[in-house]
Amino acid sequence: MSNLKVGEFELCPFDLTAKPIMENHLALLKTDASDYTFAANYLWISKGSGFYTIIENTFCFFLLTSGQLSMLLPPIGKQEDVLKAINVCFLIMQENNQYPAYTKIEYVDGATLTEFVENLEENTVIFDLLEDYVVERLFSDYLYNCDDLINLTGNAYRNKRNEINKFVSTHPNYQLQLLNPNEHSEDIMTLLNKWVSERMKYLPMEQSDVFLDGIYDERFAIKRMLRDYEALNLIGLVIIIDGVLCGFTAGERINDTTACVIVEKTDFNILGCAQFIFREFAKILSSEYGVKYINVGDDMGFENLKKVKLSYRPAKMIPKYVIYKRY
Repeated sequence: MSNLKVGEFELCPFDLTAKPIMENHLALLKTDASDYTFAANYLWISKGSGFYTIIENTFCFFLLTSGQLSMLLPPIGKQEDVLKAINVCFLIMQENNQYPAYTKIEYVDGATLTEFVENLEENTVIFDLLEDYVVERLFSDYLYNCDDLINLTGNAYRNKRNEINKFVSTHPNYQLQLLNPNEHSEDIMTLLNKWVSERMKYLPMEQSDVFLDGIYDERFAIKRMLRDYEALNLIGLVIIIDGVLCGFTAGERINDTTACVIVEKTDFNILGCAQFIFREFAKILSSEYGVKYINVGDDMGFENLKKVKLSYRPAKMIPKYVIYKRY
């Protein structure tokens, strides 16, 4: 992919060569949001092309979709540099874009947003308080205490423990293996196809289009994950029963205290498999990274996903926002 020229600015392709550059800037941040890693963005660009440039000593990451530029993250760097870079980034998007709706910065974490809006109210959806910007609240990440996910102690986790116990008693010959793309890629894609087929059976007709759009993105991300697994420094786990891969998951470190789960899929027909692999992967993330917290991302507005993620009793919700330029 070639560079993208917008006025006096030249944007470079967002490929694996951008990883060390982005990570040097990410090291300056203190955020537990799941979007603030290289892999989280590299894996999920399926319907556009990523580009980046350095502005005011910050890493500025753009997404080109149908010829229109937006930003999937705010400029990454020191706060005093970020505020100056944001104005330049909006000028770049405005110069390129035909449609103003694309001119926005998504997945802005609360720490960056407090530079714009003081005393954020938790339930406010749109902050129409700024002279130059409109800020809209997006979904929130679910952040858990790692020990809670491992120990599942207390009445709140009773159902989780029961589901895991039933799984272990029903499938005593299960095997856990660290994910190895050379060995597991074909079986992982087979399981993903089965998962989609089973999910479609129970999906209301009016939700099918949204679901299939999401599956397109997820399939793309999983294929790219398997292809570039080692280069992305990911860690994963698979569960095998009677020689058949029945579940897989993968994640990474966000910072010194927090890891995240990027993807997880298990066989619908094997009760307790999802709860079991989630607990076992929490153990892996804790032992390999020494983290205190695990982020499983947001619920994308799906009520069933929200219900599942709330059932694990998050220690904290991490709100994310979108910033639009006022015209």
